[in-house]
Amino acid sequence: MALALAEARKGVGRTAPNPPVGAVVVKDGLILGCGWHRKAGMPHAEVEAIAAAEAAHGAGCLLGATAYVTLEPCSSVGKTPACTGGLIAAGISRVVYACEDPNPAHAGKANAVLGEAGIEVRTGVLRAECEEILRPFSKVQRTGLPWVIWKCAMSLDGKITRPEGEGQWLSGEESRADVQRLRGEVDAILTSGETVRRDRPALTIRVPEFLEGRSQPWRIVVTDRPETMPGDSALFPMNGRNAP
Repeated sequence: MALALAEARKGVGRTAPNPPVGAVVVKDGLILGCGWHRKAGMPHAEVEAIAAAEAAHGAGCLLGATAYVTLEPCSSVGKTPACTGGLIAAGISRVVYACEDPNPAHAGKANAVLGEAGIEVRTGVLRAECEEILRPFSKVQRTGLPWVIWKCAMSLDGKITRPEGEGQWLSGEESRADVQRLRGEVDAILTSGETVRRDRPALTIRVPEFLEGRSQPWRIVVTDRPETMPGDSALFPMNGRNAP
């Protein structure tokens, strides 16, 4: 499951509105295939792992195998087929998953579907660790509200700006690198009109490692004086990704 969790982490920031999920299939102590969900509308992690295993070891290699998945396999058809059906068709005999699907419409249904097919099911392995990367998805499913991260640089004396003449940066290079990582995990960044006027931020992901496979986040400016937005700001000219 730890390896499946490592696979799932590859999808953080890439899969919205779907959750990041990882899967590993094992037989006789041998890892046959690994997979992770790459983007909404693309194959889910279980399907990716099954495809990887069959590509490497041939059709039928998964008969009697165990699948480790960080989230309960989906049991309904959406943009992609149900993963429970894919596991059954592949000949998997045991499924171990960490977390129950937080969507009340799906929670717990995979157990019955897999059980009826004669597949042994175990849950709760590394649940806390897997639930941690699912927090944004879980909040949306359970409350209908978005997951919000508040980011603010602050000095030891409680200041959030530097005195005039001391330069732009209050935070250090390591903190700014961490901000780039955070931007790679979100769908949108919100800031104030005053911040745009004073700092001219770009609010983009600029580290290739964090941008790979992702779109730039939506950039949202809250202001009661839109006419004062600087024309030379890196946020403008407007386009489809950052229009109000």
